[in-house]
Amino acid sequence: MKLCVALDLPRYDENISLANELKEFDIWLKVGFRSYIRDGRNILNKLKSINPNFKIFLDLKLYDIPNTMADASEEIAKLGVDMFNIHASSGKVAMQTVMDRLSKLENRPIVLAVTALTSFDEENFQKVYEKDISTKASQFAKMSFEAGLDGVVCSAYESFDIKNKTSKEFLTLTPGIRPFGEDAGDQKRVADISFAKKELVDFIVVGRPVYRSQNPKEIVKKILEKL
Repeated sequence: MKLCVALDLPRYDENISLANELKEFDIWLKVGFRSYIRDGRNILNKLKSINPNFKIFLDLKLYDIPNTMADASEEIAKLGVDMFNIHASSGKVAMQTVMDRLSKLENRPIVLAVTALTSFDEENFQKVYEKDISTKASQFAKMSFEAGLDGVVCSAYESFDIKNKTSKEFLTLTPGIRPFGEDAGDQKRVADISFAKKELVDFIVVGRPVYRSQNPKEIVKKILEKL
């Protein structure tokens, strides 16, 4: 299991300061919508300059028509990031189009599909997708697997079932991890590290418990010890 720290702070300098604090660790860093829209390629380059061993997960959740998604995916690959994600609900054709395009590249990033956002509870998810989270997440995962993706973004509660229905090598990345029982905030389906390990999660994303801590470095050290 690998740790991915979310750089979700309000300002560029705060995210860079956090990355500098964590530069001794061999970890993944997640750059999301706000940071990338505000700071662009500059933040990706800066993070790699702080520690070339940092792995970058660009969390933009692409969702559009197939060719547009493929065009965007190709441009993302040129940024030199190590992983990015698209929405499984864009459909199997769109996901296959993305992977066909990326297959032409010498080196491509890991590609994950978002199944069900961890901010959904059952009631609100069913209003949108008309099925329960577990059933739909499993369907999205199988479709993503068949389309040739490397894995999915899901909650820890779906990880084990998804691997059973696809492959043990099919990656699962779970946001909303609260390593030491912290407050869930705006996430609904959160879990701790022990549960994520039991469910065979490959990547855990931890944000607030790290960057809101008085000592982020110590928190990351403790998380890595638990992994």
